[in-house]
Amino acid sequence: MGSIAADSTVVLLQSIATTATILLVLAAFIKVVYFLWWNPLRVQRMMVGQGVLGPQYQLIFGNTRQASQMNIAALHKPLKLSDDVFQKVQPHIYTWTKAYGKNYISWQGPEPTLNISDTEMAKQVMNNKDDHFVKGKPTSFIKMMIGYGLVMADGENWVKQRNLANHAFHGESLKAMLPAMVDSVYLMLERWKGIKGNDVEVFEEFRILSSEVISRTAFGSSYEEGRNIFHMISQLATLTVRNFHTWRIPGLSLLWRMADEAEGYRLEKAIRAAILDVVQKREAQKNSGKMNGYGTDFLGLLLEANHEDDGSKKITINTLVDECKTFYFAGQETTNTLLGWTMFHLASHPYWQEEARKEVVDVFGDLDPNFVGVAKLRTVIEQKSIPNTVYGITFGV
Repeated sequence: MGSIAADSTVVLLQSIATTATILLVLAAFIKVVYFLWWNPLRVQRMMVGQGVLGPQYQLIFGNTRQASQMNIAALHKPLKLSDDVFQKVQPHIYTWTKAYGKNYISWQGPEPTLNISDTEMAKQVMNNKDDHFVKGKPTSFIKMMIGYGLVMADGENWVKQRNLANHAFHGESLKAMLPAMVDSVYLMLERWKGIKGNDVEVFEEFRILSSEVISRTAFGSSYEEGRNIFHMISQLATLTVRNFHTWRIPGLSLLWRMADEAEGYRLEKAIRAAILDVVQKREAQKNSGKMNGYGTDFLGLLLEANHEDDGSKKITINTLVDECKTFYFAGQETTNTLLGWTMFHLASHPYWQEEARKEVVDVFGDLDPNFVGVAKLRTVIEQKSIPNTVYGITFGV
């Protein structure tokens, strides 16, 4: 009798285990179906009901494949000498705004993104006084490249990091940086004297120039010291752009990494190590008495905040590294691109090239640029509105 009872218990436990396994598998299946199919279709129907259209959601990948195909096709078309480049650099957004209007919904995998180019609506989003709009979770590549620096930070962390940036780059600080900027330009011009022939690859030259300026003004070092960091961040940026329209199953990289992901994580670790080396050198200068404090540049302010006793002002070493990555990348790429684009326009419009040159000579003569004179440049610094700007808001419903 005892044996029969024991066998019955074993059978019962096996039955319960089998049932539990089936229920877990069923629950997981339902969750996957909801995440990949039911919820995207529900959100799309809801947005259509509010008059917001967009490209049809495609299972698993959303619209990433469509966007990727459009970008590849655009890259194979010749670029005309014109500033009308929207359909070249953002062909998917150009196509979808033409088809669905200024505000439309698209899909990064199963995650919806509301893209808006209506000016008034964009102002509401950018003001965000009531915190109705939160920053989306960065992709794995963006996280590797800039982490949770100022661009991706939110809430209390954003306030801390914004205050540090404001302190480091306010008007008086920028005045003090101008001599270093001028010296960097002189170095570039000296380098140009040694270039053979009449052609200068200005985009590459401006990359070196902007890197030199950022290294000197924000981190107290030369371009030579930061060269490796800039080079690795540039490589990581290339990987990020290449995988921008690729959606991966969350958590899959923990089990298996594609070649680009493996290379990205390798570069991330190397960049972190290089930045920490710069940090340790600055700390050593302070500890040896060669510097009074950590310095007044951006790196110095970050280190002061890292050693702060007040928890409301203190930042972690991870935040410090992320802020350095953000300014190494964002400062260099945006400035380099703007300078290159400006040179393109000046070359395309000889009249305005001559007007700009005349104004600079009239204001400065043979003197180096100074902060007071820069404020008098009207032709050179005249601001124009930027057309075709699209803001993307990722949201979960």
